[in-house]
Amino acid sequence: MKIAAFLGSPRRGGNSEILLNYAASVISESGHDIQIFRPNSINVSPCLNCGGCEKSGICVIKDDMVQIYSAIRESDRFIISSPIFFFGLPAQIKAVIDRCQAFWSEKYLLKRTIPEGENGRKGLLILVGGMDKLVGFDCGDATAKAFFRTISVPKHETISFMKVDDRGAIKERPEAFLKVKNAVLNLL
Repeated sequence: MKIAAFLGSPRRGGNSEILLNYAASVISESGHDIQIFRPNSINVSPCLNCGGCEKSGICVIKDDMVQIYSAIRESDRFIISSPIFFFGLPAQIKAVIDRCQAFWSEKYLLKRTIPEGENGRKGLLILVGGMDKLVGFDCGDATAKAFFRTISVPKHETISFMKVDDRGAIKERPEAFLKVKNAVLNLL
């Protein structure tokens, strides 16, 4: 199986990246391929809402999103690992999600969905945040759900870790790694 993973955090070595790297190690040990995209480190312009994809399902902006589009078409499993900023996903991962308007046009306007493939399509959302309220996690999950359904992922699991803010603080939460491992094994 091919897995496409997305790091929502712009912070290097942060909690979301630590958990995503751990998830990737579980995937690799299971013998599957994973490709990790770090939107903060690549060139992805925001969606211009120009309507250019409405007739073809193809975005008119040519940047690093072309590689992401290809990975989304070819992958069976998807992971987003992200912090919550102001009750939502950070701008970097949100730009990637917004640019999937091309898939939305393809699916809902042109009535062409991405084929499921022999392994089906499933997703995993890993959220980390300093707050102790669910509303931010619920908002992040709603955005991810719209993304997953648009790219023909009919179901996903969400795991969230509250009260984790300082860089590396997730390392003090061993239960987080067990939860990620179980979620990844369920994903596979």
